[in-house]
Amino acid sequence: MSVAVMLPTYCEAENIESLIQEIQELKLDLTIAVIDDSSPDGTADIVKNLQKKYGNIHLVSRPKKLGLGTAITAGFRFMLKLRNQPDYIIAMDADYSHNPQDIPRLLDAAKRGCDLVVGSRYCRGGKVVGSGLRRRFISRTANLVATVTVGTRMHDCTSGFRCYSRRYVKEVLGDLHSQTYEIQIETLRQARINKLKFKEIPITFVDRKKGKSKLTTTEVQGFLTYIVKTALSRLVSIVRRKSF
Repeated sequence: MSVAVMLPTYCEAENIESLIQEIQELKLDLTIAVIDDSSPDGTADIVKNLQKKYGNIHLVSRPKKLGLGTAITAGFRFMLKLRNQPDYIIAMDADYSHNPQDIPRLLDAAKRGCDLVVGSRYCRGGKVVGSGLRRRFISRTANLVATVTVGTRMHDCTSGFRCYSRRYVKEVLGDLHSQTYEIQIETLRQARINKLKFKEIPITFVDRKKGKSKLTTTEVQGFLTYIVKTALSRLVSIVRRKSF
């Protein structure tokens, strides 16, 4: 079983080296791809130095900060161009919000027949550590709205810690158009539309170990716009079905 870990980055110089080293220690048949949006703090330079030590690290450098959604899809396209395409692709944050020790647990769930496994903060057994009440409230509210909008029974639709099967990526990639954080909602929606199996498993989410949050007002607006458009589309579909 071959595994790829995809790390979208923007200004993660404080975290990226130790995170990659911890992932390497998992002793998997592993490829690591860092999708960097021209981080001004030297994140890419650190990755280039690590490439001298490890032969399984790839760096995809992009010209500017283009958003998480496009970083995820760029990573998917890169994986499918590899001579040995991975069986599973792990996507995770590069700031230690996600524990690399949970990667084998996501893989185990995927190997039992799931095309998309989400590391969930809010299902039974999941936890959030170090996050303030205001941020937790916003996150919970966003997830409640997303769950209703997309039409899933997931507890954590916005988690970025995920395992995708190669089959999922090949079937869905052409239908992913998100620019920013709404990619997390869109990938679940496409799994439901394409009747691919998905589930969530509990994780402990730790608010940023080092560095600052990079969530911008524009990205929040993009997320809300996607939610509204999806909700309206779903409402129209329901009305049409009831009309016939």
